[in-house]
Amino acid sequence: MTVTPRPLNGLLIGTASAATQIEGGDTNNNWYEWAETGHIADGSSPVRANDHWNRWQEDNELMAELGFPIARIGLEWSRIEPSPGEFSTAVLDRYREEISDLVNKGIRPLVTLHHFSNPLWLQRAGQWTNPHVVDRFLRYTRVVVSALSDLVSEWCTINEPNVYAVQAHLLREAPPGNVNLRHVLAVLRHMAIAHLKAYDLIHEISPDATVTFAHHLREFEPKNPKNPIHRAFSAFDAYAFQDMVTSAFGQGIFGPLLGRSPVGRGTYVDVIGMNYYTRSAVMGLTDGVFDGVPVNDLGWEIRPDGLVVCARTLHEALGVPVWITENGCADNGDETSLESFRPRFLADHLAAILDSDVPIDRYYHWCFVDNWEWSEGEIPRFGLVYHHYPTHRRIVKPSARMLRDIIAADALDAEIVAAYTSGQRYRTPETINAAGTNHATDPTA
Repeated sequence: MTVTPRPLNGLLIGTASAATQIEGGDTNNNWYEWAETGHIADGSSPVRANDHWNRWQEDNELMAELGFPIARIGLEWSRIEPSPGEFSTAVLDRYREEISDLVNKGIRPLVTLHHFSNPLWLQRAGQWTNPHVVDRFLRYTRVVVSALSDLVSEWCTINEPNVYAVQAHLLREAPPGNVNLRHVLAVLRHMAIAHLKAYDLIHEISPDATVTFAHHLREFEPKNPKNPIHRAFSAFDAYAFQDMVTSAFGQGIFGPLLGRSPVGRGTYVDVIGMNYYTRSAVMGLTDGVFDGVPVNDLGWEIRPDGLVVCARTLHEALGVPVWITENGCADNGDETSLESFRPRFLADHLAAILDSDVPIDRYYHWCFVDNWEWSEGEIPRFGLVYHHYPTHRRIVKPSARMLRDIIAADALDAEIVAAYTSGQRYRTPETINAAGTNHATDPTA
């Protein structure tokens, strides 16, 4: 693979994570209960995860050794507020210790307040379908930001509100797993109001803070461009899944599906966080993957140019710089290696960013260590670092070393890329089905 050397030009590269997916040990959140009632593909639970709650120093040290200047991390609301209105000083102190260590190591934290997981008390009160959730989220936000604002100046209020709403209330892929379109719209409305008000609240507490939310975008394209149904649903999916959310969260403009906006129009993000993974081939009410395209081990299309297309859409809509708050791939390796194509994936996506004219200032790779991947459990491996679940052993993968070298060189250097990507090939829908790549080789065996 030949890559023309490209200076990073100020692009910061780091990793992203979510508390529920890495910490382990917490039984007070809705995903623990969802796992305990048999909804996870491999029968696993977030109770094990990466044991990061106890091993955070090891992970921070490894992150520093690899030279990452930034990290997106999450907080577990159910730990911080285990009962309504009761906040744990010990837990806040524990998060403070971890964040202080990152800062002391020269790693700037972007802290996410809500990443899919709810305290059980909130879940049982109707979670985000209940309008009272807005006040509860603002109460939680005030406590957390007041406690940590001397260490943290960058905040992500809510992660992927569109994915949360659809998976929980349409696709049955997340708790509570009901199918109710009214609930989908109620969740999006309440999350939008919570973000808009949290944006003002965080700036009230910390005027110089940078505040955003993490928006999930993908390309929606008709599987058959000549089919009017495919074309119509592509346009509708793009509006209903993401464009409507961009306007509501970013500008306080609620479309007809979300009701009347409770705030004035404006700009409610200082930068816009974007999570990007793939493109959808739309066929009507369902979507899939185009024939013959490269895919990851979950069958998602690998399409670096789509990242730039989606980032441009956001920048043009909101007029602020874009931070890629998540981008990554499931790559479980094979019988001889921990990963098969992640270095190439990274090089291709970084090249697309650096070749574009979109102001993309940061790239947070999902994720640092292989983690508990929600309804897929422990099967998909997205990490730059291999995680041996039975022992919690961490092993650095080639992709992590490649990013280390790119950061040190301050450039996407052709020789660095070639050293890590030589001979790598993406899978296709046909080859992934033949390979059956569900488990990486076990280096501890």
